[in-house]
Amino acid sequence: MGGLFSISMPCDQVVNQVSQCLGTHGSYIYSLSENLAALQKDMEVLKAKRDDVQRKVCREEFTGRRERLSLVQKEVESLTSQGVFPEVTETILVANVDEMPVQPTIVGQETMLEKVWTHLMKEGVEIVGMYGMGGVGKTTLLTQLNNKFSETCGGFEVVMWVVVSKTTEIHRIQGDIAKKLGFDGEEWDQKNENQRALEIHNVLKRRKFVLLLDDIWEKVNLKAVGVPHPSRQNGCKVAFTTRSRDVCGRMGVDDPFQVHCLEPEEAWVLFKKKVGENTLKGHPDIPNLARKLAGKCCGLPLALNFIGETMACKRTVQEWRTAVNDLSSYASEFSGMEDEILPILKYSYDNLNREEVKSCFLYCSLFPEDYRMEKERLIDYWICEWFLDENQSRERALSQGYEIIGVLVRACLLLEETVNKEQVKMHDVVREMALWISSDLGKDKEKCILQARGGLCEIPRIKNWSGVTRMSLMENEIEMVSGSPECSKLTTLFLQKNVSLIHISGDFFRCIPMLVVLDLSGNSSLRKLPEQVSELVSLRYLDLSWTCIRRLPLGFQELKNLIHLRLDYMKRLKSVSGVSKLSSLRKLQLLESKMSLDMSLMEELQLLEHLQVLNVNIKSSLVVEKLLYAPRLVKCLQIVVIRGHEEEESARVLALPGMDSLRKVIIRKCGVWEIKVERKTLSLNRSPTTHGFPNLSSVHLSSCNGLQDLTWLLLAPNLTSLMVLDSELVEAIISQEKASSVNIIPFKKLESLRLHNLATLESIYWEPLAFPCLKTIHVTECPELRKLPFDSQSVFRVEEFAIKYKEEEWFERVEWDDEATRLRFLPFFKFFGPEWQVTYVR
Repeated sequence: MGGLFSISMPCDQVVNQVSQCLGTHGSYIYSLSENLAALQKDMEVLKAKRDDVQRKVCREEFTGRRERLSLVQKEVESLTSQGVFPEVTETILVANVDEMPVQPTIVGQETMLEKVWTHLMKEGVEIVGMYGMGGVGKTTLLTQLNNKFSETCGGFEVVMWVVVSKTTEIHRIQGDIAKKLGFDGEEWDQKNENQRALEIHNVLKRRKFVLLLDDIWEKVNLKAVGVPHPSRQNGCKVAFTTRSRDVCGRMGVDDPFQVHCLEPEEAWVLFKKKVGENTLKGHPDIPNLARKLAGKCCGLPLALNFIGETMACKRTVQEWRTAVNDLSSYASEFSGMEDEILPILKYSYDNLNREEVKSCFLYCSLFPEDYRMEKERLIDYWICEWFLDENQSRERALSQGYEIIGVLVRACLLLEETVNKEQVKMHDVVREMALWISSDLGKDKEKCILQARGGLCEIPRIKNWSGVTRMSLMENEIEMVSGSPECSKLTTLFLQKNVSLIHISGDFFRCIPMLVVLDLSGNSSLRKLPEQVSELVSLRYLDLSWTCIRRLPLGFQELKNLIHLRLDYMKRLKSVSGVSKLSSLRKLQLLESKMSLDMSLMEELQLLEHLQVLNVNIKSSLVVEKLLYAPRLVKCLQIVVIRGHEEEESARVLALPGMDSLRKVIIRKCGVWEIKVERKTLSLNRSPTTHGFPNLSSVHLSSCNGLQDLTWLLLAPNLTSLMVLDSELVEAIISQEKASSVNIIPFKKLESLRLHNLATLESIYWEPLAFPCLKTIHVTECPELRKLPFDSQSVFRVEEFAIKYKEEEWFERVEWDDEATRLRFLPFFKFFGPEWQVTYVR
């Protein structure tokens, strides 16, 4: 029976084990009641510990920061025997996104959200920046991005949101990131910034993360925070919002997204949602008044939301009319404006780091709503108001002014015009903020008087004239300026475009001795100034353009501090005799006025030792020739209008001196056959680095019926705009024969070319050229122009390029060197029908 086995044990051993078992069991039976009580007590302790652990697990799982541990059986037995549970959860890093509350309907941002999201998710895109003015909806847009990660994680393990605000505090940013990563407790709080950065870095370097930074005002040093720099290799992303494009550049983003205000209809939709249908139906006039209120917000979501919510409970038409009046006259008087909107916008102003920049910004508020300010004219005001250093050269002062404009544009406090880059304007709500600041935050509303476009027929009544520093009454219907108010602090007075203005009293001029800027332009009914203009002893800027003044008064010669005199478009001005007495004069403008540059004026202007800029008309080719012998005046010429006369048609050659400062030249109705640069001044065969017109950017030529080419333009290397119109004998823009001895490639900076009514024009240039900057070519009524100077590589910026034409037959006759060139440019031809007109630029 080989399958059986047996165990043998000595009898004494068996008896001993049985006796031991019976003895132990007997003792338990004997102490049963006591043991049950102890067991019950231990059970209560274990249940309490179980409940404590369960609550801790539930609480930490609820926050999403940690998850419960999976313990093996051996660990369970050990913990159970000890009755101690030191760690029951662990930190987790999942793609958990703290979904943030946001309005259910975001009006007008759907397209922008999609663009930013698509760009952010592209491979190789590491940092995305969004900038825009305060209250435009940047935070809302970033919030929507954050919430999209909760819908589509994109493989990211953690998404972190940090509000940075004005003061970038590394310690606080680290704290916000730490909360997301699960770092907390006394030990973490006691670590310094370097130690915190190391711990954050050690976690994030192994994770694919997204960092969202809201409202940054300066560069955030990711390394100092501990955040690994995003790269193609780690696949991480950073997105941020800011009010300044400069900050985008410092963060390494050269193509940021600008968040714009809403379009009018989008703004109206948002405003209606905030006001509510019941309120809008409260009175038949309320919808129209609501439209006006929405319009006053100019598409700024912050204002639309706040004003819409404020008006939601206003059910009477009187309340709505009051609101419209408040926002139209002085917006800070609108309920809550000083608490809810203006301080938020003021952060951008406070962040301007130089006082002169702040002063220049506040000056812009003197202009009415939606006013397009010419950059250079604005800078001239600033120079005369001493915001810019007057002791430096004009070029340096201009550069400083343009730099300040750039700062304000990039800070979204000024808006650059899309079409005309030489103009800027101010958002209406930003303008209200500037006026509020100028009035000492609403405490002194008469410090700066702004009633432009106010429908005034007379000078407004002011309680305290002695406190007024600047006054803008432009674009009203004021007929007379009289009286003798004590205006001892007034430095700027804008009275331009009061077309009914016929009289300014001498007593009024006596009362404003500190005035430095006086703008009377556009007052077409104004025929004279009083002799008491001599009382304006501090005056530095005077603009009389577009007035009907015939002669400057004798007192005019006493303006010894005047540095800028503008007399453009004064069609009745017969004389500026005595202008040489203005010993401080630096800039004189006489464009399109009856008074043109003649021999006597040339002699007088040469006496002005400080003259730096001269813009004039020249009606005689003889005067042009005399300029060759007036180098000081030639050095000052920036804009010149040359217009010929019939009696001078015998002068067939117009000899221009080389002019380093010349920016724009307009030549009209000249009978000349040729324009050339006088060789006494500059030879064509010099090196290309020495040009006759290094700063000339714009040339407009029209009705020059003897001219055959414009080969002299080879000496204008920085030309950006060229217009040639109504000149029947022009055969080529650049003549191959005349240019054969000159090794210069033209039109490297050309952006716009307009050719109109040139019956014999056959060529722009005889071979293909590179046009790195060209945006548009307009061709109308040029039947012989068959070829354009293009090959397949000519135009670089094709996303902005267009060839505009009016006649289908011309388009059909265009010839190409090869099929590749034709296919390259065919999509850029834009047809304009018979209604299209050539725009003449003055």
